[in-house]
Amino acid sequence: MTETQKNPLAESFNALSLIRFAFPSMVMMLFMGLYTIVDTIFVARFVDTNALSSINIVCPVINLIVGLGTMLATGGSAVVAKKMGNGNTEEARSNFTLIVVAGAVIGLLITAAGLLFLDEIIWGLGASEILFPYCREYLTIQLIFAAFNMMQVLYQNLFVTAGKPTLGLVLAALAGIVNIIFDYVFIVLLQMGIKGAAIGTGIGYMIPTIIGTIFFLMKKSELHFCKPDMDASVLLESCFNGASEMVSQCSTAITTFLFNVTMMKLLGEDGVAAITVIIYSQFLLTTLYIGFSMGTAPVVSYNYGSGNVKQLKKTVRICFSFIAGISIFVFLFSLLGGESIAKVFAENNRNVFEITKNGFIIFSFSFLFSGCNIFSSALFTALSSGKASATISFLRTFGFIMVFLLALPRFLEVTGVWLAVPLAELFTLILTVYLLCRHRKQYNYF
Repeated sequence: MTETQKNPLAESFNALSLIRFAFPSMVMMLFMGLYTIVDTIFVARFVDTNALSSINIVCPVINLIVGLGTMLATGGSAVVAKKMGNGNTEEARSNFTLIVVAGAVIGLLITAAGLLFLDEIIWGLGASEILFPYCREYLTIQLIFAAFNMMQVLYQNLFVTAGKPTLGLVLAALAGIVNIIFDYVFIVLLQMGIKGAAIGTGIGYMIPTIIGTIFFLMKKSELHFCKPDMDASVLLESCFNGASEMVSQCSTAITTFLFNVTMMKLLGEDGVAAITVIIYSQFLLTTLYIGFSMGTAPVVSYNYGSGNVKQLKKTVRICFSFIAGISIFVFLFSLLGGESIAKVFAENNRNVFEITKNGFIIFSFSFLFSGCNIFSSALFTALSSGKASATISFLRTFGFIMVFLLALPRFLEVTGVWLAVPLAELFTLILTVYLLCRHRKQYNYF
């Protein structure tokens, strides 16, 4: 058996084959985005916009859970893929198993701590008297499913590392379909309100978790469960490598909080509902960047670990070309389709519709710059350069946004809120280009 037959990451990829390899991850992330945004659509249309606002109020907690899972997943994937590239398959399996077990334990700890301090967390996130009951119902159920959320995030990345991206795609699609079905049953038919949305999402988390666990227990791929060596350094290296993704999610949590507080002050609950639509739409539209980066990162790690400089350069060149093209597409889709997106969420609330529609006109420009920033952060993670990766993620999701969000609304009011993200992405892109040039000779990706 040749190396390529044994490990799909060893293939000599061209543009078409690399995109084909990453395509399942892109579609998988798109399905994830869709079934995440489906909750907000059902809630907005069949409950009310106050319930929609409440989802965004507690969103920082969900960001924290996903951030911890993504940190372990992306950082651990880089560690595992690199060792597979070096031929240390047994050690890679042990590390993989340890990372998954650690994710499950962290998820259970989050459930316990979150439920213990539930009310304090909700008030601390800025919930009003009107929104508090909605927030409590939704967050309670999300915390119960925290471990499943962690595990499905881990498996999404590790299916790619195991050379099984299509399985991840199938499970993500299945989870999304099941979530939509249960949202309809719980929210529309059974009139369970926001609680039904949370339960539907939780069941969606369970599907890739349960099937993924069974798959890796059956030892159907080169990467599977084994008895792990309790090596804390592996977890520390994974966390360090994936720090940028954790920084990104934690930063998103804080900025979401600031967006909520600012819009509540400027426009009240309707303003929070409008920013909720924008934020969830942003998540959906950036899934193409995230999925492509997730799908190609193990290829980068493998070629870097095996010392195949020629293929590494070719892979990175293809990636940046693809990201440039898809960025223009996403920008135009957001700019031209913003009004239609706003109508899907806020057809029954004219004020929320007008606020959201106007926001899209400005916010859409962020998509021209965010793709390069997202991929570059993933590239540095794949190369085990956690510092450079974290710098990019920190600035685009927190540093620059904080500056602009605190300053611009003072002078431009709501327009300043919409400008904060596009300007943050633009300034981050300037730094990203500098970091790519600075590390060019160290990693030989150009």
